Amino acid sequence: VQLQASGGGLVQAGGSLRLSCAASGLGFSGYHMAWFRQAPGKEREFVTGISKSGVTYYADTVKGRFTISRTIAKGTVYLQMNSLKPEDTAVYYCAASRRVSYSSSFYYTNTYNYWGQGTQVTVSS
Repeated sequence: VQLQASGGGLVQAGGSLRLSCAASGLGFSGYHMAWFRQAPGKEREFVTGISKSGVTYYADTVKGRFTISRTIAKGTVYLQMNSLKPEDTAVYYCAASRRVSYSSSFYYTNTYNYWGQGTQVTVSS
């Protein structure tokens, strides 16, 4: 199983970026997917998730600015990030889980079986 994240970069505050995560080696439609991020010196935190059935979840800090989506045929999940802020600067990771017991489980790193390598997003002020 491989999750390949891409699309990170340097952007000015107020700008946009679109991250992609291509999954291979798993039955994509049978997995719940999520994006986490980790800033220097901080713990990895939940950003957004999408269930197998397409239900989406967002951290309060990104609600209204970020959008998660997926293309099942391509085995790819996306993160559209708009109105970026310097505090969004972090390494962004995609993750996949075969089973999620509760909706709140999306928010916890130990829910996920597989992780991508991360892509750096830097937002300058």
